[in-house]
Amino acid sequence: MPATILVAEDQTDIRELIAMNLRNAGYEVTTVADGPAALASQNEQSSDLLILDLMMPGLDGLEVCKALRARGRSSPILMLTARATELDRVLGLELGADDYLTKPFSLAELLARVKALLRRADLLRAAQSGGTAQPGALRNGDLEILPTKRQVRYRSELLDFTALEFDLLLHFASHPGHVFSRAQLLNAVWGYTHDGYEHTVTTHINRLRAKLEADPMRPQLILTVRGAGYKMREPPG
Repeated sequence: MPATILVAEDQTDIRELIAMNLRNAGYEVTTVADGPAALASQNEQSSDLLILDLMMPGLDGLEVCKALRARGRSSPILMLTARATELDRVLGLELGADDYLTKPFSLAELLARVKALLRRADLLRAAQSGGTAQPGALRNGDLEILPTKRQVRYRSELLDFTALEFDLLLHFASHPGHVFSRAQLLNAVWGYTHDGYEHTVTTHINRLRAKLEADPMRPQLILTVRGAGYKMREPPG
């Protein structure tokens, strides 16, 4: 059964071009032209992936993203933005978007991002519906990661993570003490390296810290190495 994708874009030519290429790639596509319609389209059942333009009438992409996450909807969200400012990029990801593309972008790049986001979402769903076996658990103090079930427990509490957040945390936990630059993390976890998209990494690290750290401003688990990047602390003892 083909994955379902919502394209919310107020510019008709861009919306139709994206939809045509997604349909040609085998996806089932629904299109809307404004924020309220995008939000309403998710009332009955969530699309497998949403592509939201940042600037839309009624509700902008950030507001739609925030509203959907508040409802507990976890479908991956790819944000499209014509703004090149750092603030817009970071804000969109902090509100729950999984990735973003700055216009103009190539359709090949868009399709690659869509494929990667859907693959992660499929892995998460498959793990959550799987058996009870929990081989290969990774532990670091009070943190326990079950890779095959794609579950995270911290101080015995089961935490919710998006597919990308989980992959980033798993990468850190698999290499405790190893320092990674933002470019290295972008390549290893997101699967691409493009100048200007390193802030994607920063905001996802902020989201991990918000869920795992008692004081995200003074992290004890995922550490910043000034001038070099980030690392997960080595397991105690």
